[in-house]
Amino acid sequence: MSVRPSIASIREMTEADLPTVLKIDRLSFPIPWSENTYRFELRDNNAARLNVAEVLENGSMRIIGYVGFWFIVDEAHISTIAVHPLFRGQGFGEQLLQNALIEALMRGAQVATLEVRVTNEAAVNLYKKFGFEVIGERQRYYRDNNEDALIMILNDMNGKISGIRGGGV
Repeated sequence: MSVRPSIASIREMTEADLPTVLKIDRLSFPIPWSENTYRFELRDNNAARLNVAEVLENGSMRIIGYVGFWFIVDEAHISTIAVHPLFRGQGFGEQLLQNALIEALMRGAQVATLEVRVTNEAAVNLYKKFGFEVIGERQRYYRDNNEDALIMILNDMNGKISGIRGGGV
């Protein structure tokens, strides 16, 4: 039986984390967020929450992923999530998403929403595993290639918290 690796810590992102976060962002997305966008989210957007995931590697902590969400009234909107390519497929994305959803629920979120590329099967499957459902599409949402985005929602987060907290996820 294989042991699933786990994140050593998930903590609030700081500006000192930006060089690593920006590198992961560039490796993950055709149009990455700018450094100014991250700085705005960290300094000025009171609705934003950004966290980084770290693993212990050779005696020191290494950032391997991040997640961001906006908390507005009773909704959490997942704004970004990525894991460094070398660490994908090991459950780290699940752990990041789980942590963000639990944090949002603790802040009073009842629903969570997000957009995802229609061709990003791995991400769509991850979100469905957590109970997200497709409720629509945004035509030509992504500027790099005019790809459509699926709009997904997780309703009744409070009712699904047992699944989010570890019901096999």
